Amino acid sequence: MRRPENLELFPDDSCRTPVDPFYHETQARDLGYRLIAGVDEAGRGPLAGPVVAAAVIVPEGVRLSGVKDSKKMTARARSERFHAIRDGVLTFGIGVVSVSYIEKFNILNASLEAMLCAIQVLDPQPEIILVDGIHAVPIPIKQKCLKKGDQVSRSISAASVLAKVYRDRIMASYHDMYPDYGFDKNKGYGTRQHLEALKEYGPSPVHRMTFRGVR
Repeated sequence: MRRPENLELFPDDSCRTPVDPFYHETQARDLGYRLIAGVDEAGRGPLAGPVVAAAVIVPEGVRLSGVKDSKKMTARARSERFHAIRDGVLTFGIGVVSVSYIEKFNILNASLEAMLCAIQVLDPQPEIILVDGIHAVPIPIKQKCLKKGDQVSRSISAASVLAKVYRDRIMASYHDMYPDYGFDKNKGYGTRQHLEALKEYGPSPVHRMTFRGVR
């Protein structure tokens, strides 16, 4: 597969934070792109559960007010905006990559695979993608990697909310299966209660055995 092209789209913008949440999308449109997808993932750091990614194409003129970096939103706000995003975007995709894949290929590759899956189900397919982070997705579509992209691009912020809410729901279902670990509250992250439960009960089938804190 041909390596993805990470374009030098926006000269001299790496040292400042744009005020306009659609700054990067506007720059892409100025270069002739119309189908612009934001891509982000949730779940790289937890000790348990899958990694989930989302991709969205926000139509020009749709602002998605109230949407920002999912980590800076309350659970209630994320849930409310989840529906607004789903109904307001042109198309969205979700990619879920299992614990077994994470264990075999590592969390970075699993995150990129989840992003790839999310992008592949978009209809229509994007002409360019804005990716949160510094690693390009292994897909032959033009793309721009943005450090802290979920804070500077509303398309990426919208993807971060979809990915976070979707993953949280998965972890809530795991709580019903394995209630000793408090997945409904910690979502698989290494909280004190979670680490104490691991010491007492050992890992569950959805724990990441290669992660420190689980071994």
